[in-house]
Amino acid sequence: MYTKTTHGIKVTAAPEYLGKDSSPEDGKFLWLYTITIENFNTTQVQLVSRKWLITDEQGTSIVIEGDGVIGEKPVIKPGEGFKYFSGIPLSAPSGMMMGTYHLINEAGENFEADIPAFSLDSPYNKKMLN
Repeated sequence: MYTKTTHGIKVTAAPEYLGKDSSPEDGKFLWLYTITIENFNTTQVQLVSRKWLITDEQGTSIVIEGDGVIGEKPVIKPGEGFKYFSGIPLSAPSGMMMGTYHLINEAGENFEADIPAFSLDSPYNKKMLN
């Protein structure tokens, strides 16, 4: 698991390689990731949007931006959390993801919470020593 806390918002990411749904011979590698967002502030926050940077082992990067997560803009009360699952396909055996959530608090203040960088490693990774 990978965890980062920014402005009282703790984001935890847990990736899992989906071997049974992947097709390495066709260059198709799939991951499921679980994200937990916890609010350690004294006021509620709403997740408004997200921005992801996804990079595969060959250095190919894509940026994904959009409203909310999984079709929702959750309101997270103090001391509570929000958990969701999503997935990502890559054409390479490994990569990494990182990003930010854009949130707004009860006072109408906008801020960002970092999504920790996490690795996407399949058993087909080329292990190399430097």
